[in-house]
Amino acid sequence: MAERQYLFSGFGGQGLLFSGKFLAYKGLLEGKQVSWLPSYGPEMRGGTASCGVIVSDEPVGSPIVSEPDVLVAMNLPSLDRYEDAVKPGGVIFADSTLIGRRVKRTDVTVYYVPATQMASDAGFATLANMILMGKILSVFGEFNEQGVRAALAKVISARHADMAEVNMKALTLGAQKGE
Repeated sequence: MAERQYLFSGFGGQGLLFSGKFLAYKGLLEGKQVSWLPSYGPEMRGGTASCGVIVSDEPVGSPIVSEPDVLVAMNLPSLDRYEDAVKPGGVIFADSTLIGRRVKRTDVTVYYVPATQMASDAGFATLANMILMGKILSVFGEFNEQGVRAALAKVISARHADMAEVNMKALTLGAQKGE
């Protein structure tokens, strides 16, 4: 991998910024150059939220992700807004529980993952973001337990240390399942 640009987008409160921060820390721990740039809509929870993450072997010149290699769309407005921005040959991960349409483009690879439903069925309804993250890491061959646990340790505060295992379960579920 020379460089991969990710754009995570959805409603505030879906954990997109957490997912992006997790990915950035995972890259840092692996010796990569990274940037993480969050963006909030007018409201935090329920409004729009997105973040751009760049993971690279070389220094990152700009943190702006305008043509992502990877789009993670957790709701229909995000897919509608960013589908055309993905580079040809890129990858789109869509939460098919909340997105009722198929991607129109034929020059990208698409993974439809019912992440919200999977999270609900598994008993951790707030972790659809981490199910998608597990799928992403699996698709790119970057899911390794040691690296994932190390990154979780960086992004989960001591106050919420009890959430590390449930996040690990969500990541593993995503890595093993999904369309």
